[in-house]
Amino acid sequence: MFTGIVQGMAEVVAIEERTDFRTHQVRLPAGLEAGLELGASVAHNGCCLTVTALEGQLASFDLMRETLRLTNLGELEVGSVVNVERAARFGDEIGGHSMSGHVMAMVTIDAIEATADNRRIWFQAPAELMRFLFDKGYVGLDGVSLTIGEVQGTRFCVNLIPETLERTLMGVRAVGDQVNLEVDPQTQAIVETVERVMASRLA
Repeated sequence: MFTGIVQGMAEVVAIEERTDFRTHQVRLPAGLEAGLELGASVAHNGCCLTVTALEGQLASFDLMRETLRLTNLGELEVGSVVNVERAARFGDEIGGHSMSGHVMAMVTIDAIEATADNRRIWFQAPAELMRFLFDKGYVGLDGVSLTIGEVQGTRFCVNLIPETLERTLMGVRAVGDQVNLEVDPQTQAIVETVERVMASRLA
């Protein structure tokens, strides 16, 4: 489980490509490697990955075909950076919202409205996922726990404060970028339960 509170950005320092498979190595922010072990979970842009090798701040992770297809991790190159968060532990403060690290799709930035102190970013999302997205509902974007500001058709927006822009990739995202999306698991469960109940009554 993750909380959507990004703990830093990690640089990709090496990539090994194989058929429908990739291993990449990142340099974790100083201190984030403390207590980390092989087999531990670390979210990269909101996608849960498993540590496969560890040497100081350098950690390696395997990415399977489905991960490369569904997420923006397949677009990474040496020198790219990713938002990282270690798995939450019992007793940790939950500053964001409960997230599984299971990316459902990518959404595309189609507009950015910037002012001196904040930024509003609009995303174009797959139509089939819009039933899980509501005004003031939770959403995970590249692993960042955010509140939806507004929904319009197959678009939605989030409002970002300077702290989020400075500490995460959201500060450098541009129109046309693809961002990993995880809908709020509780919202998804409620919507799908209601859909099943309604479908059974109509059968």
